[in-house]
Amino acid sequence: MSERNLSAVKVEMPVQDPQVRAQNFEEVALGYTPEMAREEAARCLQCRHRPCVSGCPVGVRIPDFIARVAEGDFAGAYRVIRENNALPAVCGRVCPQESQCESKCVRGIKGEPVAIGRLERFVADWAREHLPAEEVRPEPNGHKVAVVGAGPSGLTCAGELAKLGYAVTVFEALHTPGGVLSYGIPEFRLPKYIVHKEVEGLERLGVHILTDTVIGRTESVDELMAQGFEAVFIGSGAGLPRFMGIDGEELGGVVSANEYLTRVNLMKAYKDEYDTPIRRGKKVIVVGGGNVAMDAARCAKRLGAEVTVVYRRSEEEMPARREEIHHAKEEGVAFRLLCNPVKIEGAGSLVTGVTCIEMQLGEPDASGRRRPEPVAGSEFTLEADTVIMALGTSPNPLLHRTTPGLSTDRHGCIIVDEATMETAREKVYAGGDAVTGAATVILAMGAGKKAAAAIDAALSGPRD
Repeated sequence: MSERNLSAVKVEMPVQDPQVRAQNFEEVALGYTPEMAREEAARCLQCRHRPCVSGCPVGVRIPDFIARVAEGDFAGAYRVIRENNALPAVCGRVCPQESQCESKCVRGIKGEPVAIGRLERFVADWAREHLPAEEVRPEPNGHKVAVVGAGPSGLTCAGELAKLGYAVTVFEALHTPGGVLSYGIPEFRLPKYIVHKEVEGLERLGVHILTDTVIGRTESVDELMAQGFEAVFIGSGAGLPRFMGIDGEELGGVVSANEYLTRVNLMKAYKDEYDTPIRRGKKVIVVGGGNVAMDAARCAKRLGAEVTVVYRRSEEEMPARREEIHHAKEEGVAFRLLCNPVKIEGAGSLVTGVTCIEMQLGEPDASGRRRPEPVAGSEFTLEADTVIMALGTSPNPLLHRTTPGLSTDRHGCIIVDEATMETAREKVYAGGDAVTGAATVILAMGAGKKAAAAIDAALSGPRD
């Protein structure tokens, strides 16, 4: 057993200098060295009750993999993680560990929790560089399952079923698998070669991915069932952007964060060799306070803009990860908090500015955050030529409109049995953002994993 590290703070992870990284799309965080990883892993107390595991939506045996890291057995640590997590290199980078596994860590009571996410990232990266591909295609069990959407939820469901011998076909609307991992999260947070490597691992298990196929348009769920698929999992995400409904949103220069990030990430607008049409504003306002808003703001900054984030609550209420807010500030993104747009100003058909009103926080609303209320007579105008709306998304209604028997709530999210993820239609399951609305990668993965277990139980019976 390695010697315990009693430091109250995490081992710092190296990052690019803010002035340098604000000019490029290379990964910001550089990752632990083996020595750093072992030092951080030695901070784990190996608690008997393992509270961190209860905070992981996919149930990774966190103390077990960390113990192996502390001993320098990185290959063993990777095998432990892969038992429950099909996308560890992704999760180690983009999961909000601070509100999940790390929030349960005992070391966090009198200091900083163990850096579980950084250690997961290190192990996955080490394995990719040092271990041969280990995925072995299992014996077929004779059952066919269709998965709609190659995002985190769909890929996880597909991988779990493939490991059990199912013939799984994933139908993806875009030309590249990955869902939000490919189109939404910028290269500097999640390099796309990592997504591609994770997907290749699933393909080696036997998962077949069919791109450029829009279920509900190219084919329907009914037609998939008629082709012999015994169950269908819908993991189509929530890609329909929301707007504020204020005057001026129809002007040229107002875009959704979803469209903007898709052009940057999936269509490579940040690369000179790609002729991707994109709005390259000089003065950009990003409306919103979540991770998508931070991603859009940091991309716009790298594309040469002066960027301001406008958010109607205070920083304390911002849903974005603290790390992302911190990185955005370091890179020169400005923040105008406690204010809200009321009108987008324009000259002709183009944006010239955004008129905002100051806000004050009242009583908590249904989300538990204090409700923002306008301050009368406090309007002011910010100069802008581009406005990016990062106000959340909802599921595209195409699928449930073309699939008889599905039930949805008032937000257009598919209603499921939370224990099995089965919809109101027998043998049709759903999970991820299509069910919850826009949420986290790891929660979507947890739903895909739960659905896979339920599909297996329905088609093959309970397992020991």
